[in-house]
Amino acid sequence: MKELSARLACPRCDKTPLDQADDGLHCKACKVDFPSLNGIPWMFAEPQASLGEWRSRLQFALQTLGHEIAGLEKELKNKDLHSLTRRRVERYKKAVEQHQRSLQQLLRPVDVQSLHGDYETYLALRTRLPADQGLNTYYANVHRDWAWGEEENDASLKQIQAVLHDHAELGDVLVLGAGAGRLAYDVHMRLDCDTTVAMDFNPLLMLVAQAACNGEQLKLYEFPIAPLALEDDAILRTLSAPESVRDGFHLVLGDALRAPFPQKSFDTVITPWLIDIITDDLPLLAARINGLLRKNGRWLNFGSLAFSNPERARRYSPEETKAIVGENGFSDPYVSQKTIPYMCSPASRHGRREKVFSFSAYKERNAKKPERYKALPDWIVTGNDPVPLSSSFRTQAMTTQIYSFIMSLIDGKRSIKEMATVLEKQKLMSKEEAEPAIRSFLTKMYDDSQKQSGF
Repeated sequence: MKELSARLACPRCDKTPLDQADDGLHCKACKVDFPSLNGIPWMFAEPQASLGEWRSRLQFALQTLGHEIAGLEKELKNKDLHSLTRRRVERYKKAVEQHQRSLQQLLRPVDVQSLHGDYETYLALRTRLPADQGLNTYYANVHRDWAWGEEENDASLKQIQAVLHDHAELGDVLVLGAGAGRLAYDVHMRLDCDTTVAMDFNPLLMLVAQAACNGEQLKLYEFPIAPLALEDDAILRTLSAPESVRDGFHLVLGDALRAPFPQKSFDTVITPWLIDIITDDLPLLAARINGLLRKNGRWLNFGSLAFSNPERARRYSPEETKAIVGENGFSDPYVSQKTIPYMCSPASRHGRREKVFSFSAYKERNAKKPERYKALPDWIVTGNDPVPLSSSFRTQAMTTQIYSFIMSLIDGKRSIKEMATVLEKQKLMSKEEAEPAIRSFLTKMYDDSQKQSGF
């Protein structure tokens, strides 16, 4: 921990070095404690808020599994099930029950058990991280990294090697968005590195990476999207690394947009499958990476270019990506593009081949330091300032009131036509407008209630 703590900076004010605390690190300037999760530094700018949010999300995921089990029990009460179907569902239910227990054990360092909110509360309070990231978002990656074999892992490392000179010395390496850690592990074990720091914001992925890299074996179920055969819908996998990672390998939990490291502290920064999914605009991200690199340091990128920003202008092409990198203090990127297998489980019919965009670029000059990234405004983070009554909030408030009123009309007796009549009497909308609106709203509610949870 001491060797790693010397490399860390406060993600709030950039102070370094940080002081050792009872169970983590402390910033005297900000008067903030940064805890550790099973020995992994928890380096978010708002450490307690982010830890509380992750606890809520993980608890919600465990609650969802409980609802999944209850749904399976209900299905098994159907006496008309085909014998093969009953066998499959019974087996699947046992797998989900074991999966829930395994996750509870693995996530014990997060102290999820200290939360006791019910399912509906967590459903209502799902918030930031970003909102689409949670326990299940990259769950399949842990199996790809540590259980499916070497084809995809080798193909990924070869893309890094494809944009490096032979016998390249990487020095001190930072892997941003390291996921379950396999690429960072392979870089550290198979390339010429002094130290490697793998950072991600998902505690499940980092806890799996920690166990695998330390030589442990984890047993977790995989739930393929499109099972090949009857018993392929739930497969107990053994996750393990080829060997324990050598010295100089470190894990950090934090936000890539508020990276908790001093300026000019790395010789190499690697961004695997990151630049097109992160919320920061690419020019800002490129400037942040520039700041982390020492003189003549190297930025290695690997992954897709599937920018999904709502603004069309920010969905960059390969040509624009190269230009933006060069405009932010880097040399003209050397690019390699190759089609490789991607998320191809040996037990699933689902999988694809992805044409990845890899590049290497040297830092030639300092880029203008961008403003510190703020994921949320102060009135949300601190809770001290008035909540602004914006036009979008007004619209959402009115929509919520109407939806709430519709839900209050559901009594097991009224039909959609009768509910539409009530809305007309309340002068909310005409009966002709209300009937299709209620039908659409209830259709969505019905569809949501029928959806099965994913893993």
